[in-house]
Amino acid sequence: MIALLLSAGLGTRLRPVTDHLPKCLVPINGKPLMDYWFENLSAAGVTRFIVNTHYMAEKVERHIGLSPWKNNVTLLHEPELLLTGGTILACKPFLNNEAFMVVHADNLSFCDFSAFIDAHRTRPEHCEMTMMTFATDTPQSCGIVALDERGVVTEFHEKIAHPPGNLANAAVYILEPSILAFIESLHKEKVDFSTEVLPRFINRIYTFHNDGYHRDIGTLESYALAQVELKNFI
Repeated sequence: MIALLLSAGLGTRLRPVTDHLPKCLVPINGKPLMDYWFENLSAAGVTRFIVNTHYMAEKVERHIGLSPWKNNVTLLHEPELLLTGGTILACKPFLNNEAFMVVHADNLSFCDFSAFIDAHRTRPEHCEMTMMTFATDTPQSCGIVALDERGVVTEFHEKIAHPPGNLANAAVYILEPSILAFIESLHKEKVDFSTEVLPRFINRIYTFHNDGYHRDIGTLESYALAQVELKNFI
Protein backbone atom coordinates (compact mmCIF):
# COMPACT_ATOMS: atom_id res chain seq x y z
CA MET A 1 0.00 0.00 0.00
CA ILE A 2 1.02 3.60 -0.68
CA ALA A 3 0.65 6.24 2.04
CA LEU A 4 0.43 9.97 1.40
CA LEU A 5 1.97 11.88 4.32
CA LEU A 6 0.58 15.40 4.26
CA SER A 7 3.56 17.49 5.36
CA ALA A 8 3.29 20.88 3.69
CA GLY A 9 1.52 22.99 6.32
CA LEU A 10 2.83 26.25 7.75
CA GLY A 11 2.50 25.24 11.40
CA THR A 12 1.49 28.75 12.47
CA ARG A 13 -0.07 27.61 15.76
CA LEU A 14 3.23 25.98 16.75
CA ARG A 15 5.33 29.11 16.49
CA PRO A 16 8.02 29.82 17.60
CA VAL A 17 8.91 26.09 17.30
CA THR A 18 8.08 26.20 13.59
CA ASP A 19 9.88 29.47 12.87
CA HIS A 20 12.94 27.46 11.83
CA LEU A 21 11.55 23.93 11.45
CA PRO A 22 8.57 22.52 9.50
CA LYS A 23 5.89 20.96 11.69
CA CYS A 24 6.42 17.45 10.28
CA LEU A 25 10.00 17.52 11.61
CA VAL A 26 9.43 18.84 15.12
CA PRO A 27 11.09 16.45 17.57
CA ILE A 28 9.00 14.35 19.93
CA ASN A 29 11.36 13.05 22.58
CA GLY A 30 14.27 13.53 20.22
CA LYS A 31 12.76 11.93 17.09
CA PRO A 32 11.21 13.91 14.20
CA LEU A 33 7.45 13.49 14.02
CA MET A 34 7.60 12.24 10.44
CA ASP A 35 9.91 9.38 11.39
CA TYR A 36 7.28 7.90 13.70
CA TRP A 37 4.98 7.62 10.67
CA PHE A 38 7.67 6.06 8.49
CA GLU A 39 8.46 3.49 11.19
CA ASN A 40 4.90 2.61 12.17
CA LEU A 41 3.52 2.35 8.65
CA SER A 42 6.52 0.44 7.28
CA ALA A 43 6.05 -2.10 10.07
CA ALA A 44 2.44 -2.51 8.91
CA GLY A 45 3.46 -3.27 5.35
CA VAL A 46 3.30 0.15 3.69
CA THR A 47 6.01 0.03 1.03
CA ARG A 48 5.74 3.41 -0.69
CA PHE A 49 5.26 6.95 0.58
CA ILE A 50 4.35 10.23 -1.05
CA VAL A 51 5.35 13.35 0.90
CA ASN A 52 4.07 16.73 -0.20
CA THR A 53 6.20 19.77 0.60
CA HIS A 54 5.76 23.53 0.73
CA TYR A 55 6.89 25.25 3.93
CA MET A 56 10.65 24.81 4.39
CA ALA A 57 10.54 22.21 1.64
CA GLU A 58 14.33 22.00 1.43
CA LYS A 59 14.56 20.87 5.06
CA VAL A 60 11.97 18.13 4.52
CA GLU A 61 13.75 16.99 1.35
CA ARG A 62 17.12 16.96 3.09
CA HIS A 63 15.78 14.96 6.01
CA ILE A 64 14.21 12.34 3.76
CA GLY A 65 17.34 12.17 1.60
CA LEU A 66 19.38 11.21 4.66
CA SER A 67 16.80 8.78 6.03
CA PRO A 68 16.54 4.98 5.71
CA TRP A 69 13.31 5.49 3.74
CA LYS A 70 14.73 7.71 1.01
CA ASN A 71 14.33 5.09 -1.72
CA ASN A 72 10.68 4.55 -0.81
CA VAL A 73 9.57 8.18 -0.91
CA THR A 74 8.20 10.25 -3.78
CA LEU A 75 8.36 14.00 -3.12
CA LEU A 76 5.58 16.22 -4.41
CA HIS A 77 6.32 19.93 -4.13
CA GLU A 78 3.47 22.44 -3.95
CA PRO A 79 4.57 25.99 -4.79
CA GLU A 80 1.08 26.98 -3.66
CA LEU A 81 -0.84 24.89 -1.13
CA LEU A 82 -3.54 22.79 -2.77
CA LEU A 83 -5.48 21.80 0.38
CA THR A 84 -5.87 18.13 1.24
CA GLY A 85 -8.23 17.21 -1.59
CA GLY A 86 -6.10 19.02 -4.15
CA THR A 87 -2.97 17.25 -2.93
CA ILE A 88 -4.70 13.88 -3.18
CA LEU A 89 -5.67 14.69 -6.76
CA ALA A 90 -2.10 15.76 -7.60
CA CYS A 91 -0.92 12.33 -6.42
CA LYS A 92 -3.06 10.47 -8.96
CA PRO A 93 -0.13 9.53 -11.27
CA PHE A 94 1.55 7.65 -8.40
CA LEU A 95 -1.43 5.75 -6.97
CA ASN A 96 -1.81 2.90 -9.48
CA ASN A 97 -5.63 2.94 -9.24
CA GLU A 98 -5.45 1.13 -5.90
CA ALA A 99 -6.56 1.87 -2.33
CA PHE A 100 -4.16 4.23 -0.58
CA MET A 101 -3.66 5.78 2.85
CA VAL A 102 -3.83 9.50 3.59
CA VAL A 103 -2.20 10.76 6.79
CA HIS A 104 -2.06 14.24 8.27
CA ALA A 105 1.55 13.91 9.37
CA ASP A 106 1.25 16.62 12.02
CA ASN A 107 -0.48 14.01 14.18
CA LEU A 108 1.27 11.52 16.44
CA SER A 109 -0.43 8.14 16.34
CA PHE A 110 0.20 4.63 17.62
CA CYS A 111 -2.11 1.70 17.03
CA ASP A 112 -2.26 -1.61 15.17
CA PHE A 113 -1.91 -0.18 11.67
CA SER A 114 -2.06 -3.67 10.18
CA ALA A 115 -5.51 -4.03 11.75
CA PHE A 116 -6.46 -0.64 10.27
CA ILE A 117 -5.53 -1.90 6.79
CA ASP A 118 -7.39 -5.17 7.43
CA ALA A 119 -10.46 -3.24 8.57
CA HIS A 120 -10.56 -1.47 5.23
CA ARG A 121 -10.21 -4.74 3.35
CA THR A 122 -13.18 -6.19 5.24
CA ARG A 123 -15.31 -3.01 5.30
CA PRO A 124 -19.01 -3.08 4.39
CA GLU A 125 -19.36 -3.45 0.64
CA HIS A 126 -20.88 -0.02 0.01
CA CYS A 127 -18.16 1.92 1.90
CA GLU A 128 -15.51 3.71 -0.13
CA MET A 129 -13.16 4.81 2.63
CA THR A 130 -12.14 3.88 6.15
CA MET A 131 -11.58 6.65 8.70
CA MET A 132 -9.53 6.26 11.86
CA THR A 133 -11.31 7.54 14.97
CA PHE A 134 -10.13 8.27 18.51
CA ALA A 135 -11.59 9.50 21.79
CA THR A 136 -10.69 13.16 22.22
CA ASP A 137 -10.47 15.23 25.37
CA THR A 138 -11.26 18.41 23.38
CA PRO A 139 -14.29 17.50 21.24
CA GLN A 140 -15.11 21.12 20.42
CA SER A 141 -11.84 21.41 18.48
CA CYS A 142 -12.29 18.23 16.44
CA GLY A 143 -14.55 16.75 13.82
CA ILE A 144 -16.93 14.55 15.84
CA VAL A 145 -18.67 11.59 14.19
CA ALA A 146 -21.72 9.47 14.94
CA LEU A 147 -21.80 5.84 13.82
CA ASP A 148 -24.39 3.18 13.12
CA GLU A 149 -24.22 -0.33 14.54
CA ARG A 150 -21.80 -1.40 11.79
CA GLY A 151 -19.29 1.38 12.52
CA VAL A 152 -20.33 3.44 9.48
CA VAL A 153 -20.40 7.26 9.75
CA THR A 154 -23.93 8.67 9.83
CA GLU A 155 -23.20 12.23 11.04
CA PHE A 156 -20.39 14.80 11.09
CA HIS A 157 -20.10 17.67 13.54
CA GLU A 158 -17.10 19.78 12.49
CA LYS A 159 -15.63 21.83 15.36
CA ILE A 160 -18.87 22.97 16.97
CA ALA A 161 -19.24 24.41 20.49
CA HIS A 162 -21.29 21.56 21.97
CA PRO A 163 -20.65 18.35 20.01
CA PRO A 164 -22.77 15.28 20.82
CA GLY A 165 -19.90 13.06 21.96
CA ASN A 166 -16.12 12.70 21.86
CA LEU A 167 -15.55 10.20 19.04
CA ALA A 168 -13.32 12.18 16.69
CA ASN A 169 -11.98 11.93 13.18
CA ALA A 170 -8.23 11.24 13.47
CA ALA A 171 -7.55 12.56 9.94
CA VAL A 172 -6.04 9.22 8.90
CA TYR A 173 -7.87 7.49 6.06
CA ILE A 174 -7.71 4.65 3.57
CA LEU A 175 -9.38 5.69 0.33
CA GLU A 176 -10.62 3.73 -2.66
CA PRO A 177 -9.87 5.11 -6.15
CA SER A 178 -13.53 6.18 -6.40
CA ILE A 179 -12.77 8.98 -3.92
CA LEU A 180 -10.07 10.25 -6.22
CA ALA A 181 -12.53 10.11 -9.12
CA PHE A 182 -15.03 12.18 -7.12
CA ILE A 183 -12.41 14.84 -6.31
CA GLU A 184 -11.48 14.96 -9.98
CA SER A 185 -15.16 15.47 -10.90
CA LEU A 186 -15.19 18.75 -8.96
CA HIS A 187 -12.90 20.26 -11.62
CA LYS A 188 -10.96 22.31 -9.07
CA GLU A 189 -7.27 22.45 -8.29
CA LYS A 190 -7.83 23.25 -4.59
CA VAL A 191 -10.29 21.05 -2.70
CA ASP A 192 -11.01 21.08 1.03
CA PHE A 193 -11.34 17.42 2.00
CA SER A 194 -13.24 17.97 5.26
CA THR A 195 -15.93 20.25 3.80
CA GLU A 196 -16.13 19.30 0.12
CA VAL A 197 -15.46 15.56 0.18
CA LEU A 198 -16.27 13.91 3.52
CA PRO A 199 -19.88 15.21 3.76
CA ARG A 200 -20.62 13.73 0.33
CA PHE A 201 -19.75 10.25 1.59
CA ILE A 202 -21.94 10.10 4.69
CA ASN A 203 -23.13 6.49 5.15
CA ARG A 204 -20.26 5.30 2.94
CA ILE A 205 -17.37 5.79 5.41
CA TYR A 206 -16.34 2.84 7.55
CA THR A 207 -14.36 3.45 10.75
CA PHE A 208 -11.48 1.92 12.67
CA HIS A 209 -11.02 2.99 16.27
CA ASN A 210 -7.53 3.82 17.49
CA ASP A 211 -7.55 2.72 21.12
CA GLY A 212 -3.79 3.21 21.47
CA TYR A 213 -2.62 6.80 21.21
CA HIS A 214 -3.45 9.75 18.99
CA ARG A 215 -2.75 13.47 19.34
CA ASP A 216 -2.78 16.40 16.94
CA ILE A 217 0.56 18.17 17.41
CA GLY A 218 -1.04 21.45 16.38
CA THR A 219 -0.48 23.77 19.31
CA LEU A 220 2.28 24.43 21.82
CA GLU A 221 0.11 22.89 24.54
CA SER A 222 -0.50 19.64 22.63
CA TYR A 223 3.18 19.51 21.64
CA ALA A 224 4.21 19.72 25.30
CA LEU A 225 1.64 17.08 26.29
CA ALA A 226 2.91 14.69 23.62
CA GLN A 227 6.42 14.83 25.00
CA VAL A 228 5.16 13.66 28.40
CA GLU A 229 2.51 11.22 27.22
CA LEU A 230 4.77 9.39 24.83
CA LYS A 231 7.22 8.55 27.61
CA ASN A 232 4.39 6.80 29.42
CA PHE A 233 2.99 5.12 26.32
CA ILE A 234 6.01 3.54 24.65
